[in-house]
Amino acid sequence: MVEIATVSGPDVQVDALLERHAALMRSLSPAESCHVMTAEALAASGATVHALRDAAGTVMAVGALKPLGDGGVELKSMHTAAETRGRGLGQTLLAHLLRAARQSGATDAWLETGSAPEFAPARTLYERAGFAYCPPFGDYAEDPLSVFMHRRLAEPAESRQTAGHAAP
Repeated sequence: MVEIATVSGPDVQVDALLERHAALMRSLSPAESCHVMTAEALAASGATVHALRDAAGTVMAVGALKPLGDGGVELKSMHTAAETRGRGLGQTLLAHLLRAARQSGATDAWLETGSAPEFAPARTLYERAGFAYCPPFGDYAEDPLSVFMHRRLAEPAESRQTAGHAAP
């Protein structure tokens, strides 16, 4: 049994897993290609951090939704603890994050991840969840060490209201 909830305020376990994530990203990418955000930077950006915990309350995975404006959110800091990988926790957390994004009114989800072989499991996870490769978005620039992905979450409200209805 796992529970996923939005983290409000400092959380020692979440902060520790975000630090492990940051250390791993920094070990895999040069500084100019490393877009990892600290817990403080995520909070300052308005991102909501979500934690997946086991029945004992141990944090096993984290992920964040950073608002981009115009109905978009960016998935940030998706990380499953190394000792809990291979159990589908990333897929569970990603599904939760996409639901949370839709419920907040987001219509599009974007992400940046690495292009190196070490990032292949992440790219596969996102592809299976319906993400497609796209050009850089937001403040990102072309980078051979990064790939960018996008997934439509919902139609804009005006399209939903008129879908299937003739104009008056």
